[in-house]
Amino acid sequence: PDVKKFVAWDYVVFAGLFLVCASIGVFFAIKERKKKTSKEFLVGGKQMTCGPIAFSLTASFMSAVTVLGTPSEVYRYGASFILFFLSYMLIIVFTAELLLPVFYRSGITSTYEYLELRFNKLVRLAGTLIYIVQTILYTGIVVYAPSLALNQVTGFDLWGSVVATGIVCTFYCTLGGLKAVVWTDAFQMIIMVVGFLAVLIQGTILNGGTTKVWEDAYEGSRLNIFDFDVDPLRRHTFWTVVIGGTFTWLGIYGVNQSTIQRCISCKSERHAKLALYLNLLGLWTVLVCAVFCGLVMYSHYKSCDPWTAAFISAPDQLMPYFVLDIFSSMPGVPGLFVACAFSGTLSTVAASINALATVTFEDLVKKAFPNLSEKMSTWISKGLCLLYGVLCTSMAAAASLLGGVVQASLSIHGMCGGPMLGLFTLGILFPCANWKGAIGGLLAGITLAFWVGIGSFIYPAPPAKSMPLHLSTLNCTLANGTEALTTAAPTVAPDRPLLADTWYSLSYLYFSAIGCLGCAIAGLLISFITGPSKGEDIPPVLIKPVCNLFCFWSERLKTFFWCGVRHDSQEGDFKDIANETGTDVDTFKNKINEENKCQFPGYNPEEKSYTN
Repeated sequence: PDVKKFVAWDYVVFAGLFLVCASIGVFFAIKERKKKTSKEFLVGGKQMTCGPIAFSLTASFMSAVTVLGTPSEVYRYGASFILFFLSYMLIIVFTAELLLPVFYRSGITSTYEYLELRFNKLVRLAGTLIYIVQTILYTGIVVYAPSLALNQVTGFDLWGSVVATGIVCTFYCTLGGLKAVVWTDAFQMIIMVVGFLAVLIQGTILNGGTTKVWEDAYEGSRLNIFDFDVDPLRRHTFWTVVIGGTFTWLGIYGVNQSTIQRCISCKSERHAKLALYLNLLGLWTVLVCAVFCGLVMYSHYKSCDPWTAAFISAPDQLMPYFVLDIFSSMPGVPGLFVACAFSGTLSTVAASINALATVTFEDLVKKAFPNLSEKMSTWISKGLCLLYGVLCTSMAAAASLLGGVVQASLSIHGMCGGPMLGLFTLGILFPCANWKGAIGGLLAGITLAFWVGIGSFIYPAPPAKSMPLHLSTLNCTLANGTEALTTAAPTVAPDRPLLADTWYSLSYLYFSAIGCLGCAIAGLLISFITGPSKGEDIPPVLIKPVCNLFCFWSERLKTFFWCGVRHDSQEGDFKDIANETGTDVDTFKNKINEENKCQFPGYNPEEKSYTN
């Protein structure tokens, strides 16, 4: 079938979005000209409220991978993706109650500063480098995926759209800093939801109402959601999504610089927690929209699947193809949808660039040149934004050579994020872990995660385990008039190594869990062998006493599990602790204050927040 390409109106709508995004950057650059410290530029001057931050968090994690990937995922494998509903909830609770208080109270700008306060400089450097590699890889994929899908279907020039995305993101990151990123994200979030709703409403009307869509999905066995099979090799079951998904996303979410940087830029800890919980509603909304889009799409193409019939070359192109198909009579709407997919890209890329610049500046530049003037540091921050913008855009060029690596990109998150999560878990939950354990654990976790990740990439799991559901091409009229061939499952080559059908076939959602647990267990073992660190030497602010929940009946048990950390002084209040422990907390607090003194006007110690 001849699906229409973009018309003039679509280009107008699309260009409009790009212009609004760029103008937000310009607006903040002009508005904030007076107060240009590098702190303001990178953390928004610690004055953001919970609303925009919540929007911004949702928009960044709902990249084009979600807008284009989730519907086609549901279309091919069924609606079990909706179970991420549960994992999102777990992630937000863990982040808000466990990780955030520690990061917020210790007064840091880069999450990796925490690693230095808790262990030492070497651990911080290792964490920073892994993060930089992970983010550049992921950002390259995020730029490339939507450009590829849109290029195939709408005839947008592929490299044109890659370069355009790169330029716009770098431009408004370099101009406006964190505030620009946050407000643009809020704007893009609205566009994404509008785009999804337009597709949902029009698609449902065309396919005969909700009940009809539901029946089609049921008949195509797309609604077998609760599958309690415990086999870890199966791609999506209840357990893989809830347990594996929680680990994967905690690595992306709970210890990731882009999230924590935004939460730390809130006025007070309460605002930061509120932002996270509000953001949960946003995540749920987008997830439900995406899953329903997949079901509507299945109902539309149930008797003629454009992918098996080879009208499109990759499953990620289903969504744009579907949009151009159902809106062919309404010029301008496909433009809105493309804008919706792209705005997902823009927000993720801009956030990554901003976070990369912060981390590099705080962890590498400041360490090398401690006496930079304010003006100089702001210029360096901007230069870094520019540098990373170019790097990420060129990474997109590399992603084109990697072939079908969109899943591999999410696996990259699991492979790098899991060990990092393990490292922070060691620091925050186990006072006995020392720096040797941290480094050893990190290496062990990364080795395990990369071994299984790369193995599964070379020897993909047999289709019996990933179980794509049936797609039919009965009613397709092909361009050259022949009947569509049903594609046979590729025959599995016999020379697979012994591990290929067990270890390498593991569901990709478990990579993160393996890295995290490997890191934590190895780290604890090494710490105990080399002599665990003494709790008395660790400022209580850096440890979250989780044992208090479980040992609430016995004070002695609690104190035993604290491993000597002085939590009994009022939590988080440095004054009382200092009276009890003597000097080490003073020196610790001074260390933090020295970094922050020159940059934070208006700190109000009673409220522990910043006033204008």
